[in-house]
Amino acid sequence: MATQTGATTPALTPEQLQSVRGTLRSPRRLKTEVLGGLVVALALIPEAIAFSIIAGVDPRIGLFASFTMAVTIAFVGGRPAMISAATGAVALVIAPLVKSHGLDYLVAAVILAGIFQIILGLSGVAKLMRFIPRSVMVGFVNALAVLIFMSQVPELIGVPWLVYPLTAAGLLIVFGLPRLTKAVPAPLVAIVVLTLVTVLASVAVPTVGDKGALPESLPSLFVPNIPFTLETLQVIFPFALAMAFVGLLESLMTAKLVDDITDTRSHKTREAWGQGVANIVTGFFGGMGGCAMIGQTMINVKASGARTRISTFLAGVFLLILVVALGDIVSLIPMAALVAVMIFVSVATFDWHSIRPATLKAMPKSETLVMAATVSVTVATHNLAIGVGVGVLVATVLFARRVAHFVTVDRTLREVDGGPVATYTVDGELFFASSNDLYTQFEYALDPDRVVIDMHASHLWDASTIASLDAITEKYRHHGKTVDVVGLNDASLLMRGRLAGKLGSGD
Repeated sequence: MATQTGATTPALTPEQLQSVRGTLRSPRRLKTEVLGGLVVALALIPEAIAFSIIAGVDPRIGLFASFTMAVTIAFVGGRPAMISAATGAVALVIAPLVKSHGLDYLVAAVILAGIFQIILGLSGVAKLMRFIPRSVMVGFVNALAVLIFMSQVPELIGVPWLVYPLTAAGLLIVFGLPRLTKAVPAPLVAIVVLTLVTVLASVAVPTVGDKGALPESLPSLFVPNIPFTLETLQVIFPFALAMAFVGLLESLMTAKLVDDITDTRSHKTREAWGQGVANIVTGFFGGMGGCAMIGQTMINVKASGARTRISTFLAGVFLLILVVALGDIVSLIPMAALVAVMIFVSVATFDWHSIRPATLKAMPKSETLVMAATVSVTVATHNLAIGVGVGVLVATVLFARRVAHFVTVDRTLREVDGGPVATYTVDGELFFASSNDLYTQFEYALDPDRVVIDMHASHLWDASTIASLDAITEKYRHHGKTVDVVGLNDASLLMRGRLAGKLGSGD
């Protein structure tokens, strides 16, 4: 019987590994979730403090936001094991609002952003993820790895020389320990060992406590003291909308990445409106808002091996306990330990296969260009949303350019009822990119008096194509020739019937 049990344990499917009930019944899996949540909580503290500084608010605002986001999304989110908290992307968006109008307007914007995210989620915005090409996704992952690494560089500049051997020791632990044992997450071991070394040896190096004061009380309900007027809405609206889009984009792309790592599917519509609920809850507790954090998520999923909502929930709970009840101990953690953990996350996140010479040689140049554009813009702006937007735009332009050349026009001359007829057979999908060249494919002056354009192997997709057909028929008419457009499918015929003759400048 024992042999049978041992044989069935490894047979758990990726979906079964995400079961909260099943994990609670398995001490081994539960330990993984608990330790994963603890490591994430420790790594979240300096990150949340740093993002608070970027946003121009008290560190408590970022720490409380991380707690409420993580705990709330653990219940309402659509991607188990993904970590949501205060993020740098959101901090960059809201920083100007804090500077110009203060904390109350920030909280109001966070709540409004949450409302926008619920509306966008319920309206199916998550389905737009299918239009993000793989090359953009790879660029997103690689850019994020670069940004995670770059965010640690300031912690290694202008610091005591002992920081460097401590960081090296931390890297040795996080990279080397998993080769010996995976019973305990290597990042947690690195944090504990380096903290003990610095405390027992009385080594003076930068610590978490140097980043800012940790809160001493629990978060409480907070209602923003703002006038409920149209003028207030005009102030917070653009910031809330930007925050909603940036948060959803980063969260949905992170969810897709975790899907790939865990071989499971997430409920992205639920994740979209769940992010909105989490931001509303965070706002009413005076937090700065947030979204999914890919760095912390990689710590949880890749480094620690967590798979369920338990780790996400415990990350928030442990964070609150650590900063409120154990703040004096947490403040002793050397930044070198956390730097080592984040460098490990950066290396683990980067898709090294994508830049191998063999891969680059086999990959179409357009795909490589899209990936490079996504990485370059993201790193230059420190904004994942802008980088992904540019990547999608470049991919769209290159795709349209490539597809535009797939349209062919063949001309044949034949005698019908005693007179010559020129027949043009158009083959391919006609849209703005391909239809612009269509106008130049005809012999207007040389053709006989009767011309037939056979469209049975093509499809009209937009008004640009209708306008091109109008221009072609009008030019033939100018030469005193008749044109028959035949073979249109029902959808194309309907579109042409609705728009033909109504797109010219002379109408």
